[in-house]
Amino acid sequence: MLVILVSFAFGFGFALTRIGLPPMVGFLLAGFAYNILGFAPPAGLNVISDLGITLLLFSIGLKLDVKDLLKGEIWGSATAQMCISTLLIWGTLFLGKQYLDAPLLDLSWQALLVLGFALSFSSTVYAVKILEDKGDMTAFYGRIAIGILIMQDLFAVLFLSASAGKIPSIWALSVLALPLLRPLLYRLLDLSGRGELFILCGLFLALGVGAEYFALVGLKPDLGALVIGVLIAGHPRASELSKALFGFKELMLVGFFLSIGMTGLPTLNMLAASTLLCLLLFLKTGIYHLIVSRFGLRVRTSLFASLTLTNFSEFGLIVASLAVTQDLLPPDWLLIMAMTVSISFALSSPLSVFAERLYQKIGKRLAFLERERCHPLDAPIELGRVRAVIFGMGRIGSGAYDELREVYGDAICGVEHTPERVDQNRSMGRNIVLGDAGDTEFWLKLKKDVNLELIVLAMPNHQGNVFAVHQLRNLGFDCMVAAIAKYPEEVEELSELGICTAYNMYEQAGAGLARQALEGCVLRE
Repeated sequence: MLVILVSFAFGFGFALTRIGLPPMVGFLLAGFAYNILGFAPPAGLNVISDLGITLLLFSIGLKLDVKDLLKGEIWGSATAQMCISTLLIWGTLFLGKQYLDAPLLDLSWQALLVLGFALSFSSTVYAVKILEDKGDMTAFYGRIAIGILIMQDLFAVLFLSASAGKIPSIWALSVLALPLLRPLLYRLLDLSGRGELFILCGLFLALGVGAEYFALVGLKPDLGALVIGVLIAGHPRASELSKALFGFKELMLVGFFLSIGMTGLPTLNMLAASTLLCLLLFLKTGIYHLIVSRFGLRVRTSLFASLTLTNFSEFGLIVASLAVTQDLLPPDWLLIMAMTVSISFALSSPLSVFAERLYQKIGKRLAFLERERCHPLDAPIELGRVRAVIFGMGRIGSGAYDELREVYGDAICGVEHTPERVDQNRSMGRNIVLGDAGDTEFWLKLKKDVNLELIVLAMPNHQGNVFAVHQLRNLGFDCMVAAIAKYPEEVEELSELGICTAYNMYEQAGAGLARQALEGCVLRE
């Protein structure tokens, strides 16, 4: 059975990527197809699914700054959205009960309120996967979306504890002392070296120290993994640990998406109910956009964050299961919620993939929602009069900046979309501005200065570099353009777009090492 399931997952995932959709949608379809054909789920699939979610939250914690959750655009947006969405969805379902002859809606107002609450959540798993695939985890709109999702996860913990009547043990207070363990956790990472021991150290921290400890004191295990991730996020090797666990986490999450489609066999009425519930996604998107824009975010940022959150959450399945055990909902609703979540992923995926095109079409119509005072981290930036610009100020971009400064002096500028990296580069004396090269409005603000001679695209996301090349050509920039790439096919694509140099950083690293070695030998002679 395992071989068949893996074959289904690969086949559907591969087919969906051919038409421009993320493979996770294919995994969802694979789960439904596998179930419809009558195959039994392999033993241990739910364990793999739970492990993937735990590692996902751990990886989020490794990149999370707790101070971000205390910002108004995060906790304010999350709280307002939860309240407004719950009430509006409940009201819509209540009206449907009054005016539609639908036996599935023959529920008490309390049951409808629980459904409204369940459907007000967005999926952390799905949103993070979309942001990782687009390379936008650290983009401003991505950080807004992730912050809101984490606040929703905290609300979920409170709800589950209250509704299940499960009170954490008195030992739960001991989690407040976890920051005292930070030096010990740092020391473990330092002594773990690299390779398999380093990966096992990450798994031990996420599953043993985090998830298992929280479970023992009566708290949600996933929350424990998130907290431990936050505790070690300041370690110099936190980013390295996140990358080391990336492939393992991605593989485990395949089990999560497959398991959603295996909760039962749907009927046509259930499918119709799930499809109608997914129409509420448009209401949900509007609520997100309206609330987030009140904090001074521009239309593009608000729209991108809202589209990332345009889905229903797997938390809805947990709420439905709990309501079924308490006789608030009939058992059929558990499968309806599973289908609703799955369909919402499939509908949301193209919205996120083609978010930029959608913004180009409706952005101006939404401009009235913008506030006069723009959020300081979202304000468009002009570069000024410079001769060279470098987009992406990571290790490669900062190295290129230092080399080019020897040629251009102070007439050089770096562009970076991560505020922390901007501050770090400025502390080293580099001329850096905060900006997102994936933002169409950023390019429209960039003046075509006759002094501009060179643009270097050093962003790690290939699609971001390709998008930037298209913007440069569309806006008529007449200067040399160089870009980095990781694979030969990426070099070929960039070359076909007409840039001067496409630099394969993996292949050229060996050439650079050889040059350095030869220069060292000459100096010794």
